[in-house]
Amino acid sequence: MEKIILVTGATSGFGRAIATRFAKEGYTVCITGRREDRLAEVKAELEKAYSAKVITLAFDIRERAQVEAAMTTLKTQVSHIDILVNNAGLASGLATIDEGDIDDWETMIDTNIKGLLYVTRQITPMMRSRASGHIINIGSTAGKTVYKNGNVYCATKFAVDALNQAMRIDLLPYGIKVTAINPGMAETEFSTVRFHGDAERAKGVYAGVKALQAEDIADIAWYCASLPAHVCINDITVTCLTQANSFYAIKEAERVPPKP
Repeated sequence: MEKIILVTGATSGFGRAIATRFAKEGYTVCITGRREDRLAEVKAELEKAYSAKVITLAFDIRERAQVEAAMTTLKTQVSHIDILVNNAGLASGLATIDEGDIDDWETMIDTNIKGLLYVTRQITPMMRSRASGHIINIGSTAGKTVYKNGNVYCATKFAVDALNQAMRIDLLPYGIKVTAINPGMAETEFSTVRFHGDAERAKGVYAGVKALQAEDIADIAWYCASLPAHVCINDITVTCLTQANSFYAIKEAERVPPKP
């Protein structure tokens, strides 16, 4: 039977890498994002490289009506979804709670929590009816440990952690796997988005650090999804070698060299 994956926020970063990895493995790939031109680019790339079947859905995940319309369209194109990757998410701004931009807060809450819920609510009944499926929620080390000025972003990722646990409980009787992948520092568009397009400031975040790459997270997603049917990884936290958690990280130059 055709294997089908739905990846939200697939126009860049983790989402694009995950879509690419699963296309390589023979999956039909359904990809979503706000940027129709980017979706078309990813579709053409995957079709050329892997002869993959790719379905694109352009909508704003923050808008409930748009999500529902897109998922209704998707249900006319596919009979089922084997894997849902709730990847769409972002950080916007970096400020103390008393100086935070409320527009930034609303963007993060609407994308990271409500958008995830809107899509999940549409797809889980499809999985439940077949008594199978796998939901992979992309969280963050920020959902494990709060850091200075991260307040609302961290709160949204703590929410993802809680929802991941709740989904695992609620869907347990239906044989649906639920997995959280919580990356630490990763060199994607994340910091550029957080700093509202300031590429130089974003570049400074990764200076002197061999950060995680999007392909690393795609490999982990594939590993979690390809385990035997009776095995479910509930939660995994991953960082680069020089980062322990949200608080503790060093530059490559600070590593202790081996003794001569």
